Amino acid sequence: MKDGAGLQQGVGRPSVYHAVVVIFLEFFAWGLLTTPMLTVLHETFPQHTFLMNGLIQGVKGLLSFMSAPLIGALSDVWGRRSFLLVTVFFTCAPIPLMRLSPWWYFAMISMSGAFSVTFSVIFAYVADVTEERERSTAYGLVSATFAASLVTSPAIGAYLSAWYGDNLVVLVATLIALADICFILLAVPESLPDKMRLNTWGAPFTWEQADPFASLRKVGQDSTVLLICITVFLSYLPEAGQYSSFFLYLRQVINFSSTTIAVFIGVVGILSIVAQTLFLTLLMRTLGNKNTVLLGLGFQILQLAWYGFGSEPWMMWAAGAVAAMSSITFPAVSALVSQSADPDKQGVVQGMITGIRGLCNGLGPALYGFVFFLFNVELNTMDPIQDQYSIDPLPLHGPTERALIPGPPFLLGACTVVVAFLVALFIPEKPSSSSSSETPPTASDEDFEPLLQDSIVWMFSFFQGGGTNCSSIARRL
Repeated sequence: MKDGAGLQQGVGRPSVYHAVVVIFLEFFAWGLLTTPMLTVLHETFPQHTFLMNGLIQGVKGLLSFMSAPLIGALSDVWGRRSFLLVTVFFTCAPIPLMRLSPWWYFAMISMSGAFSVTFSVIFAYVADVTEERERSTAYGLVSATFAASLVTSPAIGAYLSAWYGDNLVVLVATLIALADICFILLAVPESLPDKMRLNTWGAPFTWEQADPFASLRKVGQDSTVLLICITVFLSYLPEAGQYSSFFLYLRQVINFSSTTIAVFIGVVGILSIVAQTLFLTLLMRTLGNKNTVLLGLGFQILQLAWYGFGSEPWMMWAAGAVAAMSSITFPAVSALVSQSADPDKQGVVQGMITGIRGLCNGLGPALYGFVFFLFNVELNTMDPIQDQYSIDPLPLHGPTERALIPGPPFLLGACTVVVAFLVALFIPEKPSSSSSSETPPTASDEDFEPLLQDSIVWMFSFFQGGGTNCSSIARRL
């Protein structure tokens, strides 16, 4: 690929492998910071840790929701490579500030939400360089790479922190982030052909293209889509709040060690992948889309209630296994939407779903933080973990207080999902036809896009938070 001056940009032809390297390096860097992030957050906000965490993640989520359509529209004009550079740079910019200035670090975390859409541009990059029949496999490769970085990096970060301290972990994460930026500058070629970019330069740009609420205004036009959207909102709102505070909850209230949290992330991530690759396919074929959605919502109610009432470490591990099974919900919802909508309205309807999820990504963390604050679920001290090398899930010291409901926000979330379950019962089944009665409906490439990524991205939302709007921008692109 050549720019306007005729100079070669990148190494080789644009390919999926360029996208894979970018995703791996960015999320590996953030995964290393699992242990330091929890410590710095509590040290900076010792009195209202959950509340401040909810506000920080809430602001970040709302900014990401607001900026997603704009970045998608502009990347059609300026190309994917430049926006990969922008998103990775600003998303990773807070990393070195963690030990230098925690206040500036959390301020940058909040503001970086406007650019935390790397996954979105990556999926658009992949769409540019693959044929339609190859796209699902390519999306799966990117998502599997993301999973690999997730499963490995928290454990490595916990080990380095235990032996060499948090400063070294932050330094290593910073160097990896810089390597990612250099890789984009030197090795990643532009995927959007010059002819396509030249054609869009002359096209008028309207703010309607950058309006994040554009798809939400069309929700009420179809009763079936309206029921699905209500189900998504009521189920994803507590899910987004859970993503933002759960590891802090494990550390402060349940007293998990840093190593145990890292192992928990890896185990639940692997179980989620298994649930969405093996069990999801089997359930979709045997139960159908609607019943699979209902089953996923049932698992979500169970795991949220278990998190809400559970006060022992083994309960968290058991609930984590149930949470992995509940990850089948959104892929099943995506397939259900693809069946319910007309072929020429797939993008619009999927945009409504992802828009609602993006909105929940801002509201959910703030809601959870406020409920934690309202019920005074805080610890004033976080004792250092002596045995950082052990993977024993039993804490060295029990929680300082035992409440009847240790996790009120999770119980509130379970109640909202119960309402979502009741709403989902009224979603009509797709009328059977001769063409579809024998063969189970198959989702399109766009529906497969979030399958693996959606199941595991929640575990990084606490640290990076950039995956929730990926499908909406990829479809816009």
